[in-house]
Amino acid sequence: MIGIIGGSGLGDAFGKYIYDMEYKDVDTPFGKPSCPVMVGMFGKKQIAFINRHGQGHRFSPSDVPYAANIFALKELGVHSLISTAAVGSLRNQISPGDLVIVDQFIDKTFRRTNSFFNGGFAVHCEMASPVCERLHKIILEGSKKTGIKTHPKGTYVCMEGPQFSTLAESTMHRAWGGDIIGMTGMPEAKLAREAQMCYAMIALPSDYDCWRASKASGDKQALLREILGNLQKATHTAIKLIEAVLEKNTTICSESCSCRKSLKLAVWTADGQMSPKSKKKLSVLFE
Repeated sequence: MIGIIGGSGLGDAFGKYIYDMEYKDVDTPFGKPSCPVMVGMFGKKQIAFINRHGQGHRFSPSDVPYAANIFALKELGVHSLISTAAVGSLRNQISPGDLVIVDQFIDKTFRRTNSFFNGGFAVHCEMASPVCERLHKIILEGSKKTGIKTHPKGTYVCMEGPQFSTLAESTMHRAWGGDIIGMTGMPEAKLAREAQMCYAMIALPSDYDCWRASKASGDKQALLREILGNLQKATHTAIKLIEAVLEKNTTICSESCSCRKSLKLAVWTADGQMSPKSKKKLSVLFE
């Protein structure tokens, strides 16, 4: 089963493309996920889909139950996860409406549960390559066949929010090497690694961040219409790209991938020091 997480735009639009669908109401040790998980078919693959912000966009980026979302998908049998997220562009060459296949993250979040192993465990996962290189390559190959304008890599700066950047911050993020900025990529990617999932993200630029003045900046309603139009375009192309990936006969998840063994050398706590109750609670992550 392939997991898909939809952010702003795709989260509300994707459900109508799933067939033979049923809702799974999942409880996790980290609470309820953002919404019941949609399980069904898309393309040639069975998928499990979560709308990150919940029905009606209930959860702000800081309040999304990231740990519950990832845990619920793993509990349902997801080993490979394709995530999408609306972002702002930090580069002239990344135009609103394009797609970016993210390969790196800079994490600026500070209010969120960023690990499953808080209390009773010392677990240190490798994050040098925060996305699955194999899954990234599969998505990139899919984009070439669709003709969709896609940037093959990009560094995603994840800020806490919910406010947008100041001009000084936006300029700093560009100086850091950031290509796009959003509020939801982290700790999602870290939790997916702890859940031993292959994880990749398709980012949907809806506008340029404030480092670049918008032509419609004097008319806030026009600017909003422009942003929503760009997001709608990017959502349509992202769905088209995901469909192309899932229509392929390629094996999306390889059990030999290093992502599927990310906890092998990551657990530093001696086995005898682990609480049996905690080990049982988190056993899904080790499967």
